[in-house]
Amino acid sequence: MQASGPPVVPVTVAEAVSRTIPLEVHAIGNVEAYSVISVKSQVAGILQHVLFHDGDMVKKGQLLFEIDPRPFAAKLDQSKAALLKDQAVAANAEADAERYGALFKEGVVARQDNDAKQAAAKEAKAAIEADRAQIEYDALQLQYTKIYSPVDGRAGEVAIDEGNIIKDHDVPIVTINQVQPIYVTFAVTEQDFQKIRPRMAGGLAVEALATGDTQAPARGRLVFADNTVDVTTGTIKLRAEFVNQDRRLWPGQFVNVKLTVGTEAGAILVPSQAVQSGQNGDFVFVVQADGKVAMRPVKISRPVGAEIALASGIQAGERVITDGQSRLVPGATVQIVGGGS
Repeated sequence: MQASGPPVVPVTVAEAVSRTIPLEVHAIGNVEAYSVISVKSQVAGILQHVLFHDGDMVKKGQLLFEIDPRPFAAKLDQSKAALLKDQAVAANAEADAERYGALFKEGVVARQDNDAKQAAAKEAKAAIEADRAQIEYDALQLQYTKIYSPVDGRAGEVAIDEGNIIKDHDVPIVTINQVQPIYVTFAVTEQDFQKIRPRMAGGLAVEALATGDTQAPARGRLVFADNTVDVTTGTIKLRAEFVNQDRRLWPGQFVNVKLTVGTEAGAILVPSQAVQSGQNGDFVFVVQADGKVAMRPVKISRPVGAEIALASGIQAGERVITDGQSRLVPGATVQIVGGGS
């Protein structure tokens, strides 16, 4: 009876391909507000009205708070009355100064009396200027009783309820986060930064996507790189800006970041399941022309979606085994049952 040969192993194969692929850097990023505004009162008084709700989106110039204006309006009226009074005093002093000036020229009054009247007229004019400055100040204080949003953004929790007395320049009444546009900060290795730095002037494209988000990634552009390497981590901080029109990105959120640096032509790609790990490193099984397999050591460049780019070990057009490797040894004969002939 004739002895049978080694069993033929059924396998699935795929062809290694050469393709232009994007050069990408992946990182975990943190979403940050474009600006954080702490709204404080510039005058002290009773908080009369809060004109929005916690968490509302507010517009630049929107009225947020009203402080009781009556004490400030009364002070402004008082200053206006003082101006009228001082204007009357100034008119009388000016008339006296003119009269004494004429009499002094005729030698009727003493120089000392004339000088006193001239000084009184100047003092009265100065009082008017002081009154006008006080009116301007009081009018400004009255304006400060209405507090408007300085930016478009999302309001946080209001810290002081209606009816309470607030102090000027005290704790923030509310914090507003500007979220359109919005920033995403992330860190890359020093080696990756060497690829990024020469291309930064072109505004590199950045994508951000929260874990579990099934929508298309938010798209932005790289706008900032820190001026030093963090010596504890060996990384450099980068920042990307996103329009965030749909407000999907939220301050404090962690997102997966993909920075596209450029493209690489002629990269050799194989399905990720073709690459195996052994004691001596990564390898793939290649189907040779005679139907037997060879174990080929490879060097991985980086993952590209469901494929892996190889730096060495495989040429375009070679057939690599993607399923059935567990039964293979170098030199085994295979039968291709899927993926190609």
